[in-house]
Amino acid sequence: MRVDAHQHFWYYDKQKHTWIDDEMVLLRRNFLPTDLQAIYQRNGIDACVAVQADQSEAETDFLLEFAEEYDFIKGVVGWIDLRSEKIEEGLAYYAEYPKLKGFRHVVQDEPDPEFMLGKHFSEGLRLLSKYNFTYDILIFPHQLEAVIKTVQKFPKQKFVLDHIAKPHIKAGKINTWKKHIHELANTPNVYCKVSGMVTEADWQNWKQSDFEPYLDVIFEAFGTARIMYGSDWPVCLLGGEYAKVKNIVEKYLSKYPKEEYAKVFGENALNFYGL
Repeated sequence: MRVDAHQHFWYYDKQKHTWIDDEMVLLRRNFLPTDLQAIYQRNGIDACVAVQADQSEAETDFLLEFAEEYDFIKGVVGWIDLRSEKIEEGLAYYAEYPKLKGFRHVVQDEPDPEFMLGKHFSEGLRLLSKYNFTYDILIFPHQLEAVIKTVQKFPKQKFVLDHIAKPHIKAGKINTWKKHIHELANTPNVYCKVSGMVTEADWQNWKQSDFEPYLDVIFEAFGTARIMYGSDWPVCLLGGEYAKVKNIVEKYLSKYPKEEYAKVFGENALNFYGL
């Protein structure tokens, strides 16, 4: 089974989706399962994991409704307030939904680079493994040091790094990011999604060679047993059509045996999320 481990759905709302600025006009519309299903049929993708784009439990419920209606949505990564005094009550409630696999917080937007190390957030993270929930890490490179400390505190928690931590691909910055990626990968309970790369590059003029140095780092650090493909649809459309974006990872994997390709394009997501 070929799995896209990272994509989003939304009914566009100007108030809710304030992050979609004037440079992203093409994202100012609805993106729904019927749209993605047609794209998957053309690109040989069998299943996906739908990831939150809004920080509300209403967003979690919205994605779960789609997952119930559309069988190709095999898992949901929702949002819950991990800092809430009633976090365990909320986790127990969502544990009743088989397709809810984990949670994510938009840490990249938090002004405190050590946000994940906060007492209340850490308490929420500590409880996730009790209910067999995963955690998706969404950050910028300057937050990697705090993430390394965080994952080391929770060796039994399953973490996955989204969008390879959004390195500055357009500017060609790599050294500090590379150092921290290797440190992070030393923690065996952390996986990585090769996703969201085109939006960190030059949207209109990127080349395959722009991504190769960063992919080299990720594959060297994590190995093919802890990497999963994600499109970041529809955000990836800023950098080109779905097939063009998917082809970045496919081209890179062309030098690997078919068994390794199968891990990155499906098996690892199935195992990590328990799809």
